[in-house]
Amino acid sequence: MQETFYQAVHSLHTYKGESKLSTWLCAIARNQYAKYRRKNPEHVPFDESFMAGSISDPNSRVDLLRKMQILSSVSREIMYLRVYGNLSFRQIGEVLGISENTARVTYYRAREKLRKEMEENGRE
Repeated sequence: MQETFYQAVHSLHTYKGESKLSTWLCAIARNQYAKYRRKNPEHVPFDESFMAGSISDPNSRVDLLRKMQILSSVSREIMYLRVYGNLSFRQIGEVLGISENTARVTYYRAREKLRKEMEENGRE
């Protein structure tokens, strides 16, 4: 987080005001994290540590994380930004460089895929 704010202050002159400041900061944080993961691939993935505090039941948490691995990386990222980042689809689109509609459609398709996966495993 410290590096994110450092980069934000350092590049404040590049902020054009075309999006919310929070969206701009999320994009910087996402880029900083990607940079960190390239340099430190042996660490626990961000996805797991980020979601760990969001679900109280440990068994449900593990089950959901396992099921989310069936999603593409873009779909997972959209799910995290929407559910745990509380971002609007417009903000998600700005952070990821996609349209609002693409973010919305991808989210709903991923959610449906997870729902079906959970229903199928519930029958076993």
